[in-house]
Amino acid sequence: MYKPTKLTQSTQPMKPTTQTHFGFQTVDEDEKASLVRGVFDSVASRYDVMNDLMSAGLHRLWKNDMVGWLSPRDGMRIVDVAGGTGDIAFRMLKRAACHVTVCDINQHMLEEGRNRALDRNILHGIEWVCGNAESMPMPDGEYDAYTIAFGIRNVTHIDLALKEAYRLLKPGGRFMCLEFSHLRHEWMQKLYDMYSFNAIPKIGEWVTGSGDPYQYLVESIRNFPKQEAFATMIRDAGFGNVQYRNLSQGVVAIHSGRKL
Repeated sequence: MYKPTKLTQSTQPMKPTTQTHFGFQTVDEDEKASLVRGVFDSVASRYDVMNDLMSAGLHRLWKNDMVGWLSPRDGMRIVDVAGGTGDIAFRMLKRAACHVTVCDINQHMLEEGRNRALDRNILHGIEWVCGNAESMPMPDGEYDAYTIAFGIRNVTHIDLALKEAYRLLKPGGRFMCLEFSHLRHEWMQKLYDMYSFNAIPKIGEWVTGSGDPYQYLVESIRNFPKQEAFATMIRDAGFGNVQYRNLSQGVVAIHSGRKL
């Protein structure tokens, strides 16, 4: 399903292509964004239902922990990236009279989020923007906080997404990322891998009619850097006071940094 598109022959000299991973497959870098978009197009309407089933509802507690650590305050301007369904934004608006810009590359996810906001009568303090985490359509120094939950592992160039996060933040602004990570003990990791690779695609097929998107999601988790390696990437983007907290023994981790 996710095989790279074959290029047709041309008389023009071909530019060399750089490759990256899409799950456990190798694809051209310029294809990954559209492949990821296709994955989330297919699961948008049942995205949070699947999150509940895959994590036994723990994703709700993990998201609460991230928002709690951020501790949004009245008047804060926050950009929530890859947050199309509004799950993080709604939590922040419940805690404070802040303004949240939800930015997602996937229009279907944004439409799902808008509909949920209307259902909850959330009409103010939130806006919806379609954009790529590697090249955001916002000016420099616009936000007090940048959040991204379960999204950064899907971007093609994580380093570029981190630099964009740094650019968007005001001096002293907070970067926070919630992402699947790596368990502290090898035996626990093996058990988790057995569950992930065997159960999650089957649950996805049962709920959405296709297990392929969830096969990709499981593979993308395994490819994501370990906690310390990701913390180093955040520092390399210019952030200071970089910290992380493991949740559920490292199934997920929250990383935090400050724009110097």
